[in-house]
Amino acid sequence: MAGSVYFAGDDFAAATLATEAACAASGFSALGAKGGRVALFLRNDVSFLTASEAARLSGAATLPLNWRLKADDVAYILTDSATHLVVAHADLWHGIADQLPANVRDRLTVLLVPTPVSICSAYNVDPARAHVPPDGCHWVDFVQRYDPIATPQTTVQYPLIYTSGTTGRPKGVQRTTTGRPAPVAYDAFFNKDMCTLLATPLYHAAANRFLQGTFQIGGTLVLPARFDAEDTLSAIETHRVTTTFMVPAMLQRMIRLPDTVRNAFDPSSLKQVVIAGAPCPADLKAAMIDWWGPVIYEYYGSTETSALTFASSDDALARPGTVGRAVQTARVEVRDNTGAPCPPGQSGEIYGRRADIPDFTYLNAPEARAQAGTDDLITVGDIGYLDEEGYLFLNDRKSDMIISNGVNIYPAQVEAAILTHPAISDCAVFGIPDPSAGEAVAAIVQTSKDKPLEPAALIAYLKERVASYLVPKHVEQRQDFPRDEAGKIKKRNLRAPFWEGVDRKI
Repeated sequence: MAGSVYFAGDDFAAATLATEAACAASGFSALGAKGGRVALFLRNDVSFLTASEAARLSGAATLPLNWRLKADDVAYILTDSATHLVVAHADLWHGIADQLPANVRDRLTVLLVPTPVSICSAYNVDPARAHVPPDGCHWVDFVQRYDPIATPQTTVQYPLIYTSGTTGRPKGVQRTTTGRPAPVAYDAFFNKDMCTLLATPLYHAAANRFLQGTFQIGGTLVLPARFDAEDTLSAIETHRVTTTFMVPAMLQRMIRLPDTVRNAFDPSSLKQVVIAGAPCPADLKAAMIDWWGPVIYEYYGSTETSALTFASSDDALARPGTVGRAVQTARVEVRDNTGAPCPPGQSGEIYGRRADIPDFTYLNAPEARAQAGTDDLITVGDIGYLDEEGYLFLNDRKSDMIISNGVNIYPAQVEAAILTHPAISDCAVFGIPDPSAGEAVAAIVQTSKDKPLEPAALIAYLKERVASYLVPKHVEQRQDFPRDEAGKIKKRNLRAPFWEGVDRKI
């Protein structure tokens, strides 16, 4: 196996990691992992990769956990998924172990990975929590205890990914069969000569796919301990990175670096920069294409559907705002409230399905799966429209739509305008109760401590750029946001306090 894995400046030979994974797979098999799941409670680290490979070789599916989750959510997911085997960074497990119910904790086998120094530094982790305690099961000791697995499994299990949705507990998206997706959308990019940088959390479905796809085909991986805009540019130049997956907020932070910083690095090795996770403002995509060249790609999809559409840089420039046309194996429709197809240009709920992606069920929630589509198509409640040539444009999520004075307002449109302000790195727009209009537009914006922004100044800025009914009536600023397992802002957490004591939710 060719290729290397670079983690926080250290170089690991892919062949060595493959052997470690094969040894761990023997251990997983001895613990009865085949046909079950291995939970990964890990930040981005080489151990995430080796544990994932070990699960695959032993015939288990991985269960990537958002490492930001609290003990209650971890306990729920492990119980709901009947998972008994966990691989965790020592500090993360230290933070929740004592808070887990005894009936959950006592049935688990937990393999602890010492938290690397680079992660301790990046996340300000107390070094005392980074070590495996004397009574803990050390990951390295576990791996060294076994020989490589004699009969590795060849079928590919899809990871069990839990999505938070908009209300209630997260739901596990479980594929009904095994297999690999067709080489369409970003899956067409995998080749042995690729060098993939992944600074997005590996528990994200797409980042996880890029990790596995690159490693298994023999490419090179670059795994920073944490995303930093300038460090990312440096890594791209140093390792001659060809491919990366990012969310729009990352691009936003890089494009706003001073010109002297941006111009100090050479990004010419890049061939594919795939973005998703949230609608990407057209102006941001155009600016990135101007800087990096026609290497920017965007897709629309979800954990339930995988990538349904794909847009190239040429598409982005010719049709600003599009997320592309349906990939070769996909069918995409936009339907109105009656279920009828919408004509070109009319917004409605987006439905889609990939023929090469196995169907799914929400684990232990068949009623939720039954509500997730119709006519063999799947919807996650996103709103958008198709143009005459079949290019898809997103408005927003159905559940996020604001109705003010009878007018439908899609927060994504307002958020795109807010994100053009140089002092703002991220934002969330949602509806709050208004006695006369029903709902009013509210915005919470993320700014840095050294760039405070008066709400009145933002409102004045927006009045010059969007229609008056889109301008927020209420603006707050903060330095951080609550986020879900995919890194998306939890708008419901921000919205809820405004609706306390109100006998309606819209």
